[in-house]
Amino acid sequence: MSANNSSRPKGQTLDRSDVTTDKDTADGRLVEPGASDRPVPARHAYNNSHGSLRGAAADGKGLVNLGAEDDACIINDQLESRRAPEAASLSTEHHPGSSPASDGPTTTAMEMKVKARQHDIVLELPDHELAVVDDGGRADGRENWGGKIDFLLSIIGFAVDLANVWRFPYLAYRNGGGAFLIPYAIFLIFGGLPMLYMELALGQYFRQGAISVWSICPLFQGLGWAVVLIAWYVAFYYNVIIAWSIYYLVASFTSVLPWSDCSNEWNTPLCYDGSFNESWVRIGDEAFFVNSSTGNSPAKEYYERKVLEMHLSDGLHDLVGLKWELVLCLLAVMVILFFSLWKGVKSSGKAVWVTATLPYIVLIILLIHGCTLPGSGKGILYYLTPDFTRLLAAQVWIDAAVQIFYSIGAGFGVHLAYASYNKFHNNIYKDVLFTSAVNSVTSFFAGFAVFAVLGYMSETTGKDIEDVATEGPGLVFVVYPEAIATMGGSVFWSIIFYIMLITLGLDSSFGGLEAVISGLTDRFPRYFRKRRELLTLAVVASVFFCALLNVTYGGIYMFVLQERFVAGASLLFVVMLEAIIISWFYGIDNFIDNIQEMLGFKPGIWWRLCWKIFAPIFLVFIFIISLALSEPLTYDDYVYPPWGQALGWLLAISSMIIVPIFAVVNAFRSEGDSFKMKLAFLITPKAEHDDVRKGKVKRFQRKHWLSL
Repeated sequence: MSANNSSRPKGQTLDRSDVTTDKDTADGRLVEPGASDRPVPARHAYNNSHGSLRGAAADGKGLVNLGAEDDACIINDQLESRRAPEAASLSTEHHPGSSPASDGPTTTAMEMKVKARQHDIVLELPDHELAVVDDGGRADGRENWGGKIDFLLSIIGFAVDLANVWRFPYLAYRNGGGAFLIPYAIFLIFGGLPMLYMELALGQYFRQGAISVWSICPLFQGLGWAVVLIAWYVAFYYNVIIAWSIYYLVASFTSVLPWSDCSNEWNTPLCYDGSFNESWVRIGDEAFFVNSSTGNSPAKEYYERKVLEMHLSDGLHDLVGLKWELVLCLLAVMVILFFSLWKGVKSSGKAVWVTATLPYIVLIILLIHGCTLPGSGKGILYYLTPDFTRLLAAQVWIDAAVQIFYSIGAGFGVHLAYASYNKFHNNIYKDVLFTSAVNSVTSFFAGFAVFAVLGYMSETTGKDIEDVATEGPGLVFVVYPEAIATMGGSVFWSIIFYIMLITLGLDSSFGGLEAVISGLTDRFPRYFRKRRELLTLAVVASVFFCALLNVTYGGIYMFVLQERFVAGASLLFVVMLEAIIISWFYGIDNFIDNIQEMLGFKPGIWWRLCWKIFAPIFLVFIFIISLALSEPLTYDDYVYPPWGQALGWLLAISSMIIVPIFAVVNAFRSEGDSFKMKLAFLITPKAEHDDVRKGKVKRFQRKHWLSL
């Protein structure tokens, strides 16, 4: 492409008549006018699907930036300052979604040359011709991370969340102690690592959020919307956990922790504390004998009757009255999220320097202190002692598979979003290994801190470990606070413990909302790319108002329902589709080539087997098992009514059904006069639709499906 423009004033706009394009060479490359025997090297391709072209000036410094939303290309006068008055030669660099230049003379092989004087030129181009950029990997105005550490801390912070503290240690103990690490490691290698690698590679290569990236297979374009909807749903209840933690943190700033005894107005006659035998309870200044199996600890009553005030509600049908203290805590969470996300990864990437590192400092402190408590060794021994006979139980393997899957954090669109802000040649292979190692080690390490305290609880109460060990909110809002209340310096330990929980939660919430914001921004760049602050405010506000259901007096019933259904079977469903779409429809060969372009080497046969065979089987297995073993939802003694169960499944289905709806709509809108041709367009990336129009359908060839 060339522009004759020597007499135009600086900054003047050119139209199509001022631009000539040469693309008639036999090998699909473009040549300079009058020099057809001297082809200009075209490294890679033009992308029709995302509307963008990436490339670098021959000197590596020039920058051409075409904003899709502005339909314009501004050519930096650095080009002419280097080589004026000759034409600046730009060789195209690969852009995600394009076909290799070697595929032949199609519009995906394109060379652009612009004559630039010592002034800026603006070229008017349509939406489908986007950016030529410098070789630093920055395209179409998309921001990059402030540094590699920002990205790593963000990914680790998202993966290492509350479940690492309250779920993994309990699962390990329940499923054979040290023996549980065997199925855990197997599923990590065969399923967790491949899916993490796949999502990071996909996001970094295409530089798109969770919605736009699925133009690589129009039949399943609804998958991106399903992913974003799930991430949005999860924010409704996940941020409530952070709000509870803030409530506990504020309540800890007192001389005596409010859950340390039974002398408070919210306590019942069934409350008993550690100053009496477990068969006694205190009412005022008097003690009465009671069956300990019906008694409640002060920490349990504080959580249920003071924090949640769930005794004022009869169940899911009775979500009356807002708990205003929790509303304010939830609002505080939203304010933190907004100011951490409104400037994109430049702001959130700095916030994680605190939120991703502080939990490790606190965990180390808690572990050291826990090991000094009486009975801590007993707890750690229970945690580690292997029981290999448990490996014969199917539930152990199911628990390991599910834990790996949720621990890695695939399916939320977060890895896609975060990786899309990387430089094109960032080594994600090392990132995958490092992140997964840190995640697994953190889970295992947290078990020592948790079970040291559980051993101490067992020692002081005279109960067995089995009777005090639990998982989920009950561990961090009942059992652990109860133990802290009996320690010396209990106020200090409570403060740092809940600071740790808050930071663990915020990291994951950053990622979930970034997936939503990036997905919408990349899908509608004309409206949102320059209005990031307003979009962030809208997303955060929507989460706040929807989450209010969880901070009513009966909010715990809605919380448990959302936790069970919104990211259960539906999340497994979308990740299962991700693995199948990339490995089979998009094609393992294409995906391997994409990775080679970024990293300079092809993944080995092991990764290909995992992506093509093992990971899909792994995910189908988990999905089927999760449906087969699904039980009626309960919370303590409360059994959810049939309409409540139906509401939960409706939430789950609402995200999954988007996929077939988009498939049907796209099928009707697809090009092609026959079912076969429509199918060809639907399963072929948009960047290759020109080939389909010419009758070249790679996905109708056996080689595409059998390649490895």
